[in-house]
Amino acid sequence: MHRTYENEDITVLWDSDKCRHAAKCVTGCPEVFDFNRKPWIDLKAAENKKIWETVKQCPSGALEIMYDHGIRVEYDEKGDCIRAFDGERQVGECDFRDTGDAFNIYHTEVDPEYGGKKIARRMVFRALQEAERRKKTVIPSCSYAAKIMAEKN
Repeated sequence: MHRTYENEDITVLWDSDKCRHAAKCVTGCPEVFDFNRKPWIDLKAAENKKIWETVKQCPSGALEIMYDHGIRVEYDEKGDCIRAFDGERQVGECDFRDTGDAFNIYHTEVDPEYGGKKIARRMVFRALQEAERRKKTVIPSCSYAAKIMAEKN
């Protein structure tokens, strides 16, 4: 399972397939990480610094944290894509085709001037999350999406 959690400044990505339940998150910052709550991650419950320090303690890499750099990532259900925006300017897109039982992620691109900010990673995670919520498999035709999915192994 892939989930994306965001506040005004940071994004936390969670890949449940990598999680080994070492509990560094729930013991390090229980106000944010609580398996008895849905959603289990609440980024408003602590300061970003404490969240950052806690996520960096995750031994499996199931939790990942990054700055948003003012970029918001949105799911466009009608367009079968995830888009990234800097204000009103679109700076990235992750395209997929809904084949009925699967999302075929076939293209991911970020404006070169926005490179290195993990925008593509956030968009692919969001596409994976949307596919899982709809109980669809994912076909990663896009090489970047394939790379992200291969990290689980």
